[in-house]
Amino acid sequence: MIHASRSQSPASRYPPTVSTELRVTAIDDWEDFRAVRLKALADSPDSFGVTLAEALEKPPSVWRDRAAGPDPIVLGFADHGSIAMGGLYLPDPSADAFVWGMWVEPASRGNGVASRILERLLEHADAEGRSVVLHVTEGNDAARALYERHGFTHTGEVQPLREGSTVRIHTMRRGTIIRSG
Repeated sequence: MIHASRSQSPASRYPPTVSTELRVTAIDDWEDFRAVRLKALADSPDSFGVTLAEALEKPPSVWRDRAAGPDPIVLGFADHGSIAMGGLYLPDPSADAFVWGMWVEPASRGNGVASRILERLLEHADAEGRSVVLHVTEGNDAARALYERHGFTHTGEVQPLREGSTVRIHTMRRGTIIRSG
């Protein structure tokens, strides 16, 4: 049995998924971004503030702009296409960055892909000197545990997922990490 040392990053404590590549999106990735986002919204409708119907109404120009935008969106790719995603929103002049859209296709879960995506997003936030906020759906214990492993703590703030929704989301926060080297 292999034991992870405490000095390892959270992402390195998991075996890599076979043939998984992570990539920050560019304009040419808009179709892959759209495909994985739509899969996420269909698979986990109670995990996102946007609905599948709302996303399907967006024209290609919106997807292109998001893929090429200034805020990073990280996609995970396997041999059969895009399998995972996560984004970071960096509003001006906020001191916070916001993680959004974290999702991994069911067949690829448990292999550290989400951890690797989150680590990439957090590195970007740290480089910008930002603390990070995210929302996790009540009862999504796997996601909550992932975020806690990466230093997030509960703020105590709870709100509905969307207006009129009975699904509740909890706010979690991670302070700025100054990395040396």
